Amino acid sequence: MSMQKELWKGNEAIAEAAIRAGCQAYFGYPITPQNEIPEYMSRRMPQAGGVFVQAESEIAAINMVYGASAVGVRAMTSSSSPGISLKQEGISYLVGANLPAVIVNMMRGGPGLGTIQPGQADYFQATRSPGHGDGHMIVLAPASIQEAVDLMWDAFALADQYLTPVMVLADGMIGQMMEPISWKRDQPLPEVDKPWAADGRDGDGKTHFVTSLRLKSADNERFVQDLAQRYRQIQENEVRYEATDCENAEIIIAAFGTTARIASTAVRQLRADGVKAGLFRPITVWPYPDQALRQLVLQDSVKAVLTVEMNLGQMHEDVRLAVRGDKPTPFYGRTGGMVPEPRDIARAAQEALQEVSE
Repeated sequence: MSMQKELWKGNEAIAEAAIRAGCQAYFGYPITPQNEIPEYMSRRMPQAGGVFVQAESEIAAINMVYGASAVGVRAMTSSSSPGISLKQEGISYLVGANLPAVIVNMMRGGPGLGTIQPGQADYFQATRSPGHGDGHMIVLAPASIQEAVDLMWDAFALADQYLTPVMVLADGMIGQMMEPISWKRDQPLPEVDKPWAADGRDGDGKTHFVTSLRLKSADNERFVQDLAQRYRQIQENEVRYEATDCENAEIIIAAFGTTARIASTAVRQLRADGVKAGLFRPITVWPYPDQALRQLVLQDSVKAVLTVEMNLGQMHEDVRLAVRGDKPTPFYGRTGGMVPEPRDIARAAQEALQEVSE
């Protein structure tokens, strides 16, 4: 473990963190703004004794992850918004086969090919369903390169623990910027026994067959109900968030990822101007920390909750569900690759408070 600071580019730091955490196989396909991840992996994975494959497509890459995970290997892929769309069928198969995997999405502005500038409009895609069917994946939303690095260990550990895909949902800003980080966790995760793996050993005398196909409806319903029970456990045990200056705040700004960093500057500006503002930042956007937000909102001092995102209001729906109409829930967002500025967020907060007081 080294606490010495090192300057890293976001994508490369995430790739190195995955290797140090114990990733054994990476399968990917190039797309901006995450290209440095497969580029870095192509060089480092063979050095670390792992496997790197540049697949012929995003669809091929996610199915290679499925194959590697099915034999018990810690596997990951990465992409950006349009590429994740192509991977959704494979992600749903991972869910349906109870397979762990890590997926990094460096979001860009959409829809379609859109722009290579950062965005957060893949929130619904990540948090509502990883594809078709009654499925979910754990979704972690880092706000800095340091946090993204730290969360790579958690992503692989959670995937193995709950037998589910885990997505690290970041954006092109984190992928492309450089920051000093420290390697707080430098040891790979311990090996996990995977008796279900189709690894050819058959030491238990059984044939291991990994599939998401259940032709009998009753069998499939039982599987989905088992999934639902697992999701309830995840919701009970794995919710993560950060609340800053929220106690006795008159307005709470809810934001995730890099937008939350920008919003934190707005909170400092508002406090300097005499406005009691706080910041609520979910780290897990699925499961969403709705109960934690609700407890803060129920304070008598809170007059409104302002959601700020780089989209047209996707997390805003989760905020509204948590608040349940008890307080006003205004929204401020930029989209299409545009990034909000602290002064604009501060202005939106002041306007929200003014509207409430009228």
